[in-house]
Amino acid sequence: MPDLTLRRRAVLGGMIGGAALLAFPTPTWADASTDELRLRWQTLLTGGPTVDPADPDLAVAIARIDRLAQSALATLDRSANRTTLWPDLASTTLSNHVASNFRRIKQIAVAWATNGSAYQGNASVADDIRGALEWMHTNRYSPTLPRYDNDYDWEIGGASAFADTLVLLYDVIPADVRTTYTQAINHYTPDPNLWRADRQIATGANRVWIATVVAVRAVLDGDTAALVRVRDAISDVEGSGANSVLAFNDAPGRVDGTGEGFYSDGSFLQHYKHPYNGGYGKELLGTLSSLLYLLGGTEWTVTDPELENIYGWINDAFDPLMVRGDLMGSVCGREIARPSKQNHAPTQTIIEGTLRLIPAAPAERAAELTALVKQWITEDTFRDFLTVTDPASLVAARNILASSATARGPLVLHKQYPRMDKVAHHRPSFTIGLSAYSSRIYNYESIQTENLHGWHLSDGMVLLYDDDLGHYSGDYWPTVDPYRLPGTTIDTRRLADSYGFRSTSEADWVGGASVPQRTIGAYGMDLRGYGTNLRALKSWFLIDDVMVCLGSDITGDGTVETVVENRKLRTGDETFTAAPGWCHLEGTGGYVFPDRTPVQTLRENRTATWREINLKYGTDTPVTRPYQTVWFAHGTAPAGQGYFYVQLPTATLAETKSFAGKLPVQKLRADSTAHAIRLRSVLAANFWTAGTVAELTADGPASIVVAGGTVAISDPTQTRTSVTVDLDKPDLLLTKADDGVTVSRRGRGWRIVVDTTDRHGNAATARFH
Repeated sequence: MPDLTLRRRAVLGGMIGGAALLAFPTPTWADASTDELRLRWQTLLTGGPTVDPADPDLAVAIARIDRLAQSALATLDRSANRTTLWPDLASTTLSNHVASNFRRIKQIAVAWATNGSAYQGNASVADDIRGALEWMHTNRYSPTLPRYDNDYDWEIGGASAFADTLVLLYDVIPADVRTTYTQAINHYTPDPNLWRADRQIATGANRVWIATVVAVRAVLDGDTAALVRVRDAISDVEGSGANSVLAFNDAPGRVDGTGEGFYSDGSFLQHYKHPYNGGYGKELLGTLSSLLYLLGGTEWTVTDPELENIYGWINDAFDPLMVRGDLMGSVCGREIARPSKQNHAPTQTIIEGTLRLIPAAPAERAAELTALVKQWITEDTFRDFLTVTDPASLVAARNILASSATARGPLVLHKQYPRMDKVAHHRPSFTIGLSAYSSRIYNYESIQTENLHGWHLSDGMVLLYDDDLGHYSGDYWPTVDPYRLPGTTIDTRRLADSYGFRSTSEADWVGGASVPQRTIGAYGMDLRGYGTNLRALKSWFLIDDVMVCLGSDITGDGTVETVVENRKLRTGDETFTAAPGWCHLEGTGGYVFPDRTPVQTLRENRTATWREINLKYGTDTPVTRPYQTVWFAHGTAPAGQGYFYVQLPTATLAETKSFAGKLPVQKLRADSTAHAIRLRSVLAANFWTAGTVAELTADGPASIVVAGGTVAISDPTQTRTSVTVDLDKPDLLLTKADDGVTVSRRGRGWRIVVDTTDRHGNAATARFH
């Protein structure tokens, strides 16, 4: 323990702290007092005293703050014998009403403390806030009152809003009253390492949230000993680093924790096995960046050398999953079922968190992040970041936009996430996301009566992002047919709300291989339908602007379908053209069926409410959206059926006809041994077991891509110690092989042996010319 403590305090020497972040003026306070930290936190909340209300952009931000305060004040019950503060937050059994009351009070407090607000320093408003806090302490939130429902609302959601409000009104709340309130916060959230009523170890985003509540409470109380524990909790010093939020979970030699948090491939897991980059992951980044800002340049600065990993999160865990302001729904967990989380809202947290990291980053890193933020903000023409962010982030972002820094440019990348069974394929005109699950990863999350219809989100779902930037906003998730998500193969039987959530598959074979620095990859899934005997072998071969989809061995006792497309339309008037062997949807792209297998099609308007998929945060207003659906009907109790189609995102009608006429793709094999295709110079194969396809022979389960002179090989099962591949191409000469890859002559060709022991599904390559 002492060695770990010293190592984690001594290496970076204040890496995050000391530099001024544009709108976040941060002196280097080696001997900072907690009063100075309180002022620093207040700057985060309001933008600080330098906010200029005459600035047009800031005036918009202040007006938005005022509207929230005005709405809260208009409905606040001020009567002497009130039984609630707001009539819509009156429950004494739903804990989110406790947290929501505190958040509403905080909204008023932010306006009261913001320079230029119509409510700034208003004595009557201050009375309203003080009275509301007193009522909450007397009736809802104190050590003498019962806790109920969700621990999050008591220890994080409500506690953080309560503490923030005390920071904002620090000078007008008597010291003894303030102490009474901080004692209540400390009662619910006393330890930066633990949470829940039974004091479990806090992990991932929950650890950062808990630590931040303790930090702000400590700042209010002048409790420097608690700030030391907060600093160390980020690295889990007390737990020997087992649940450090900074260290990658798969780092060599790491003490085993719960497995929650970031992995070196960019995956992020929370609640044990749920992919959650776009939910808890983004919240961890946003909150941690604020906490680092609070403590930076002081004796409580986080100096863990693993802090360098935070830049890897930006590049690998967030950037590839963002698409022109949107965030792939496959990694957002139950948040996709919240109306407040559509319309590109999740990426706002990522951008704000990145902005807070830039000034204290090393020069090269700062330049990379600046170029990235500039790209993120400018490429999102659906939602203007400057009109929705807080004043401090607004000024910081605007300064970057006005700088001479060059934006990174559109992302062109194929990235696989073996640790969470997801894929991102970025091309200049579109992006595809693939969502699967395995024996290692859960299918979907549906706790707290949220995401009730997420049954098939990981059954091979394909997300297509193009120039319709609002496609997955505009009420997509309540209105899309949850039994016909694009790319999935499903048993059509109707399911109960939340059926089968938090389940792993019986299958290990989920994963793929990709060619470095190319947008070429193979991906596959041994699909086992939860609660049914449905089984299907599914493959996707993504080669630049083409995705080839193969399915085989589709067997089940119910009615089974494979969904090619289910697109929410922009107007409902888009032209859909169908012909033998292909179809085309105006504004979306083309679909080619080389075997000319008949497909079913449907144009329909779908009406639903958000409440149908989220009882907790949903609304009851019906919404209607038009959809175009295309699917294969495998019939009832299929045995050994399959499919073969090619998706051409953003292709024109003429391009689709041309591809269907030339058919440059060859299906080499599609059975229980392997799926394999050849497209131009690319050979790609998913071996479910040992076998041979064309010039490739594999000794067992493997995913293999041969593109030009590069051979990429992986073990998608993540259970094998090695994979052996024979390549029957005698005219090649070896130039380079990755570590752990052995290449030797085998007859007239080559034998490639990959040590897969610690690769965790990641591909290795051998290069020839």
